[in-house]
Amino acid sequence: MNRALLVIDVQESFRRRPNWEAVSAPDIDARAARLAEAARAAGDLVVWILHAEPGSGGAFDPELGHVRLMDGLAPAAGEPVMTKTSRNAFTTTGLQQFLTGRGVTEVAVCGIQTEQCCETTARLAADLGYRVTFVTDATATFPIEHRDAPPGRPLAEILADPATLPTDQIIARTEYALAGRFAAIASLDDLAPVPVG
Repeated sequence: MNRALLVIDVQESFRRRPNWEAVSAPDIDARAARLAEAARAAGDLVVWILHAEPGSGGAFDPELGHVRLMDGLAPAAGEPVMTKTSRNAFTTTGLQQFLTGRGVTEVAVCGIQTEQCCETTARLAADLGYRVTFVTDATATFPIEHRDAPPGRPLAEILADPATLPTDQIIARTEYALAGRFAAIASLDDLAPVPVG
């Protein structure tokens, strides 16, 4: 076993935020589950990562109970669940030590958000010497407001603003940034093909 699938932040916290209705892949839980099943079938390790912001009082505060895998997702026996407080999955966890101890040299990355925790994890994994595959359509993200946008606007106003960066552009920019430098870009069908017939 020298490969691992990193399932990043596919957690209930995101469903508690107002912008969930604008998510690029509302079925991200099913996509992650499909990848996990394919990884297990191939004999690869699956590692589940959660994001927590203790004391924040928001959806990522563990005290509110939403820092857990989305309903319907469950680790198999022996699959670790690690909780991070940084954007990437390495800095505030024992992930690197865990992977090293199991001889993992290749990682596939999926989860939420495409350009934040997923991309940041992929970049750091590459810097640490892992061969990285970024499963773009098994990631999800949200429209991003312009840096000068007034805070606290309702979602409809954010989406109507021409300065808001739409999810398809975010995803494309992430692929441009990663490909050939930090990761190979792959699709869900590449890693978890649907049987024909």
